[in-house]
Amino acid sequence: MNYESTRGGMTPRPFSDILLEGLAPDGGLTVPVSPPRVPRDTLEAWRALSYPELGAAVLGLFIDDIPPSDLLRLTRAAYTPALFGSREIVPLKPLDGGLTLLGLSQGPTLAFKDIAMQFLGQVFEYVLGQRRATLNILGATSGDTGSAAEYALRGKRGVAVFMLSPHGRMSAFQRAQMYSLQDANIHNLAMDGVFDECQDIVKALAGDLAFKSRYRLGAVNSINWARIAAQVVYYFWGWLRMTDGSRSPGEVSFAVPSGNFGNILAGHFARVMGLPIRHLVLATNENNVLEEFFRTGVYRPRSAAQTYATSSPSMDISRASNFERFVFDLVGRDAARVRDLWQRLAADGEFNLRDLQPSFEARYGFVGGTSTHADRLATIRTVHERSGVLVDPHTADAIKVARAHVEAGVPMLVLETALAVKFDATIREAVGHPAPVPAHLRNLLDLPQRVHVMACQPALVRDYITQHAI
Repeated sequence: MNYESTRGGMTPRPFSDILLEGLAPDGGLTVPVSPPRVPRDTLEAWRALSYPELGAAVLGLFIDDIPPSDLLRLTRAAYTPALFGSREIVPLKPLDGGLTLLGLSQGPTLAFKDIAMQFLGQVFEYVLGQRRATLNILGATSGDTGSAAEYALRGKRGVAVFMLSPHGRMSAFQRAQMYSLQDANIHNLAMDGVFDECQDIVKALAGDLAFKSRYRLGAVNSINWARIAAQVVYYFWGWLRMTDGSRSPGEVSFAVPSGNFGNILAGHFARVMGLPIRHLVLATNENNVLEEFFRTGVYRPRSAAQTYATSSPSMDISRASNFERFVFDLVGRDAARVRDLWQRLAADGEFNLRDLQPSFEARYGFVGGTSTHADRLATIRTVHERSGVLVDPHTADAIKVARAHVEAGVPMLVLETALAVKFDATIREAVGHPAPVPAHLRNLLDLPQRVHVMACQPALVRDYITQHAI
């Protein structure tokens, strides 16, 4: 299994190479040269597997330069009851109105990002150990990626983490999870800007090939293909638990809160691999650039000044990094056309693919919708009253949008973003009381924090990395 760039300027390379590279050398994103297919008989044979075993089976389709026995050892180390609270790892929770919650937030930082990051922590250390190399991870976070990456990589041999976050735009709980870490290999940089500007700095430094090579820069954001591959696993897990093994189509729909497009992109690849997915329901908050594209065919990212600060802050994103991977498929894997579209985007601030709009749902299963602050509050309140489940604001966005797309005979799984405790102010507003805090995190907000606040300028981040890289 080799990987190519969405912009066509990279010789195909194996998984372990692109794991350590992140962004492709030509500025594109890496994708499998030939996405694997899963026959129905194989899919049925996976029903008895535990989550770590299923992880090794699915990831093994994308990774052929790590021996299967080693890969299974890595997934077993990543997905343990001690880290995720139970042997299920990803439990399913029934909600009202024909919806089921795919519980992705049982990990150490209480967010779905833990699923991929715990695997990345294991596979980074494994590959670096094999190569006797070191890596400086540069990432950006709108809330949950940062803490999940840092908890997965803290203390890991040969790895340092430099995580950019938008100063003042995350919840107090999210900030405390990241900034309270005192590990020497963890560096938190709070930038005076929005997430998109943090992400731009990451891309700018990763695109400076001389700097990237000298300081051995890697990525944990979902520009790193390994993140997407690890997230594909839980689509298979959810489908296997919502279907009965009959030879009928057994379609399932998934509703996904979408900001940077990585989580729902994993569902797209699961569908390409042959998983019977009826709809991929894309849910956005007031920053609805992606919803607008699927509704109109026009991709029109907003400026930092036009990006709203909302009560589902991890989705306060206007330029979705992973969208390019989907567009690559959408235009028939034509790298020249992708290059042209992104050049047009840089020049005009938008591009349109209206001619392809009929295929968004008919061929790829995408439908979408938006949710507002008032919608979030109402959804959190009604789900709690009817099901006894307290959901976070991002998951509430997905539930609200999912309700419009429920179909008889087609289970609807809603992907959970985080536990409600991470967004205390919104939960209090919705239900009148705080969410329960896990016992091991009750003093989190009181811990000392270590963070460097700086202007949102690539040169400042470059200088910091120069001084602190391993």
